Amino acid sequence: MSNNKTDLNRRNVLKGLATAAAVGTVAAAVSGTASANTITDKKDVEKKGDGYRETQHIRDYYDSL
Repeated sequence: MSNNKTDLNRRNVLKGLATAAAVGTVAAAVSGTASANTITDKKDVEKKGDGYRETQHIRDYYDSL
C-alpha cells in the first residue's frame, strides 16, 4: 500500500511542475506581445520624425571605416 501512496505523491508533484511550466510559458508569451507592441509604437513615432540626421559622431564613425 505504501507504494501507491508514494506514486500518488510523485504524480501530484509532476502535475504541479507541468502546470507551473505552462503558466510560465503563457506569462512569457504575454510579456513578449506587450514588448512587441511597445516597439511597434516607437517605430511609428520614428517614422513621423525628421528622418536621418548625420551628426558629428556619425561622421567620425564613417571616417574610421
